[in-house]
Amino acid sequence: MTRESAAVKRPAEKSSAEDVVQAFLHAIDNGKRSEQPYRHWALEDCLPADTLEDVMALPFEAPSLDGVSGKRELHNNTRKYFDADNRKAFPVCEAVAQAFQDKRVTEHIEKVFGTDLKGTYLRMEFAQDIDGFWLEPHTDLGVKAFTMLLYLSKDPGHADLGTDIYDGNKKHFGRSPFAPNAAMIFVPGDNTYHGFEKRAIKGVRTSLIINYVTEDWRAREQLAFPDKPIA
Repeated sequence: MTRESAAVKRPAEKSSAEDVVQAFLHAIDNGKRSEQPYRHWALEDCLPADTLEDVMALPFEAPSLDGVSGKRELHNNTRKYFDADNRKAFPVCEAVAQAFQDKRVTEHIEKVFGTDLKGTYLRMEFAQDIDGFWLEPHTDLGVKAFTMLLYLSKDPGHADLGTDIYDGNKKHFGRSPFAPNAAMIFVPGDNTYHGFEKRAIKGVRTSLIINYVTEDWRAREQLAFPDKPIA
């Protein structure tokens, strides 16, 4: 199936993993690269439209912050993933996970973004952020070989809820555009500081955090294919 034919579908059909592959490859090829304060990319139309709708319709409730924020790991017990169980339960989780496990996608990621995914594992977190949420500047350097922040929610009031970008001294540099089906991508390094400045969030800020992580990742239950590293 070509990228063009993947976009032509009868209304009753659901996008398959193949459709997700073609949509994402097209998004990569049309992405915009920025060099400051570190190399990162902005992508649009990362998923087929109906796939985006199905992801947004997943029956996961936004968890309470209980007055605590700053790091996502503070709420590990309520985080949701496209893990083995949810892949079985929800066809859209299976389709998206299979697409990002696909060799064509991983090889294109390596080529365009300049990272090595061999031996890494796919990790996809369905993040739902509510008012009071914030993240301190951090780099993702360590066990993550690739980071993609795919924005999902469509509320017009979320236009200013993109990822905050910092320079090597953790000085605020700018903010990525937040739009449904758009993404920010970078390869973690010692200067890839990013976070989320505390500001009002109306409703739920929803995103899909996509990483490829090394064998050293301890929480194997979070992985989409815990027994299948990228070849």
